[in-house]
Amino acid sequence: MFSSAWNFIKRHKKKFIFTGALIGGVYLLGKYAQKKFSEIQEREATEYIAQARRQFHFESNQRTCNMTVLSMLPALKEAIVTQLNSESLTTLLKSKPANKLEIWEDLKIISFTRTVVAVYSTCMLVVLLRVQLNIIGGYLYLDNSVGKSTTTPLAPPDVQQQYLSSIQHLLGDGLAELITVVKKAVQSSLGSVSLKETWSLLELEQQLNWIRAEVEASSRRSLSWYLLADDENVLADQACGLTENDIMTIKLLNETRDMLDSPDFTTVLKVCLNRGFSRLCDNLAEFFRPPPSDSAPSCAPDSLSAVSLPLAKIIPIINGQINTICSETPSHFVQELLMNDQVKEFAANVYETFSTPQELQK
Repeated sequence: MFSSAWNFIKRHKKKFIFTGALIGGVYLLGKYAQKKFSEIQEREATEYIAQARRQFHFESNQRTCNMTVLSMLPALKEAIVTQLNSESLTTLLKSKPANKLEIWEDLKIISFTRTVVAVYSTCMLVVLLRVQLNIIGGYLYLDNSVGKSTTTPLAPPDVQQQYLSSIQHLLGDGLAELITVVKKAVQSSLGSVSLKETWSLLELEQQLNWIRAEVEASSRRSLSWYLLADDENVLADQACGLTENDIMTIKLLNETRDMLDSPDFTTVLKVCLNRGFSRLCDNLAEFFRPPPSDSAPSCAPDSLSAVSLPLAKIIPIINGQINTICSETPSHFVQELLMNDQVKEFAANVYETFSTPQELQK
């Protein structure tokens, strides 16, 4: 019997070898596939956790952006009011001076100038801080990432402080230049307009659009200049020296300048300005509503255009708009800028760019 079995094995030896190899191969292949599957699962879990962590950090950073904008608005308002002080003129008018008409003319120019400047500078502040804090946020994410290849921080605290102090350009030289340009446009549009002339809301809106068009068409520089100084020597002066931290600060400033010069930034700033001036007109509309006793229904489409006010009555209304535009308490004006979808998308793109390791960007 054993002889027969041995003969059978010898006759089918190759088949046995092949079958054994096949079974062993299938076993090893199964083990390999199981290992790879486990590795893929672990990698996907790690990537999911990293992505969730990154998303959480981004959303936290946006809340910081919003709070920073609100905290900066009082300083912006103070800077505007200091350079365009209409309160001193209104105080003079109460004393019934001999040059009353001259003071009213000055008040007309200053009131419109500071409201238009408030819209521009608030929109600029919102978008600039979105750029700066998302650049910093991206680098901070990389600094705290697990498996970071270097121990040298990309955004140490001293660098952050130096870099973010560049916002002073918008509150200083940038604002002063913006005021000069806007004041010239207001003077050109309203200088010869009588205080007795009456305007409807639509006519007032048209005047504001003319002023805005002249500001953006006649400016010697792009709007981004008002946000950040573009001279290399100024950037170096802002960084205050040649230490390693100062070089890192200049790098951040240059990266910011690149973002401010991008088409995406120009588009987002324009969106904010459109929304800002539209919200301003919505605020002004409250003062052009027909009185309750008026026979015309207040909801009629043309009711607002039917109400006209003399310029002398519009000036105090315009003059007071800065309190709403630059309000640190979230108003409709600021809230609409902070919550704008295109602003959010732009912020996400900036964060994505600067929170991605450089080796993955290549």
